[in-house]
Amino acid sequence: MADVPVALTVKAAARRGEPRPLLPIDRPPTAPAYFHVLAKPTGPICNLDCQYCFFLSKEALYPGDRFRMAEDLLETYLEQLIEAQAGPEVTIAWQGGEPTLMGVDFFRRAVAMAEQHRRPGQTLHHTIQTNGTLLTDEWCALLKEHGFLVGISIDGPPELHDAYRVDKKGQPTSAKVRRGLELLLAHEVETNVLCTVNAANQDHPLDVYRYFRDDLGLRHIQLIPIVERENDTGFQEGDKVTDRTVDADAWGRFLIAIFDEWVQRDVGTVFVQMFDAALASWAGAPPGMCIFGETCGNAVALEHNGDLYSCDHFVEPKYLLGNITQTHIVELLASPQQRSFGQAKLDTLPRYCLDCEVRFACNGECPKNRFILTPDGEPGLNYLCAGYKAFFLHADGLMRLMAGALRRGGYADEVIGVLARAGRNDPCPCGSGRKTKRCHSGVGTGSRVVSPPSVR
Repeated sequence: MADVPVALTVKAAARRGEPRPLLPIDRPPTAPAYFHVLAKPTGPICNLDCQYCFFLSKEALYPGDRFRMAEDLLETYLEQLIEAQAGPEVTIAWQGGEPTLMGVDFFRRAVAMAEQHRRPGQTLHHTIQTNGTLLTDEWCALLKEHGFLVGISIDGPPELHDAYRVDKKGQPTSAKVRRGLELLLAHEVETNVLCTVNAANQDHPLDVYRYFRDDLGLRHIQLIPIVERENDTGFQEGDKVTDRTVDADAWGRFLIAIFDEWVQRDVGTVFVQMFDAALASWAGAPPGMCIFGETCGNAVALEHNGDLYSCDHFVEPKYLLGNITQTHIVELLASPQQRSFGQAKLDTLPRYCLDCEVRFACNGECPKNRFILTPDGEPGLNYLCAGYKAFFLHADGLMRLMAGALRRGGYADEVIGVLARAGRNDPCPCGSGRKTKRCHSGVGTGSRVVSPPSVR
C-alpha cells in the first residue's frame, strides 16, 4: 500500500468526484463465480468486551478512525457485490464488532440501495450477526420485513455464557441477550444461534445443546471453537494458546456428546451446522463451511473504510488485498495474492493430514489453527486435529447410513429409527463392533460429557 493511509485517499477521491471502479468487461478467469463477504460497518468496535474476541485488537490497525462506514462507501460496496456475483443468489452479510451500533436507519438505507442495484432475476439474502443486546422492536420489525437471517451469539446457559461474554464494565450480558432473542422470536425473525466453545463450556455439551433446543426453542445451531493465541496479532508457528481456548480433546468430546443426542432424536428437526457440513462430505457434496473445503479464498472480509482482507481471521496488513474504492472487488478476489492464499490451504497440508482417513471431511480445517507439529515433527498441524479426528471417526458409521439414505432418495432422519430398533446389547448400527449401549446410545447422557470408547 502507499504511504498515505487508504482512508485519507478514499476521502480525497470522494471529494474530487472520481468515478468508482468498474466491473471488468472481461471477467478475470481466476475470479470465483460465487464469493462471500463479511462486511464490518463498525470495524472492530463493539459495545461488549468478550474476553476471547480476536477482533477487538484490530482497532490498532486504524488509529484515530471513527469506525463508521460512510454512505458513499456503502453504495460502492453493495453495487460491486451484487454486480460481481455470477449467479442469481446474492448474500449480503453484516458482522462486526457489533453492526447494530450503526443504527436502524443505516440498514434501512442499505436494504434500499441493494434493491436498487439488484439485477432482474437476482434474489438478495440479508444476514446479520449480533450480540443481541441492542435489539428493539423497531430493529426486529425491519429485520422481519426484509427477511434477514439473524445470528445471535450465545454461549449456553447464563453461568456459561457470562464466563467470558461481558460488557465494558465486566458485567454479565446473558439477561440482555435473552431479551434480544425474545424480541427476535416475537417478531418471527429467522434466527440462528452462534455458540463459541471455550474453556468455560467445553465440558458441558449437553447443558449447552439442551438449553438451545429446549429452553430457548432454537433449531439452528452453529458451534465455533475458540482458539486464541497468546500474541495479539499475527500468526507464528509454535504459538501458545490462552487459558480461554478450548482443549483439542475436549472439542472432540463436545461434538461427540451432542452428535449422539442429535442422531438419536433430532435429525431433521434441529440443524447443527457442523453436522450438516460433515454429512455433506460423506454424501460427496460441498461441505458448506469454508473451514472444511480443500481450498479457500472465496470468503473475504470488508472493513468499514473499504479495505478488503483475505479472510475474516486474517485481518492483518500482510493479507490486505486493496481497497474497493480503488480496485473493483472482483479484481481483488481474482488477484494472484488471493488465489495463492486460497491454494495454500491445500499446498501446506502436512503428510500426516494427507494420509489421514478422514481428510475428506476435514481438509486440515482453517489455516489459522495450523500451528502445532505432527507426531513426526512436521509443522502445520491443526491445533484441533485430535478433536476433529475423534469426532469424524466416531460419526463415520452413522454418517454413512445417513448419506446412503440420501443417495437412495430417502431422508437422513431415517437413522433415528435404525438406532431405535437396535437393542442395547445388539451391535451398534454404525458398524463399530461395539454394543449399541456402549457406542451411539447412552454415551454422554448426563450434563457432563463422558469420553466415548472411540477416543480412548
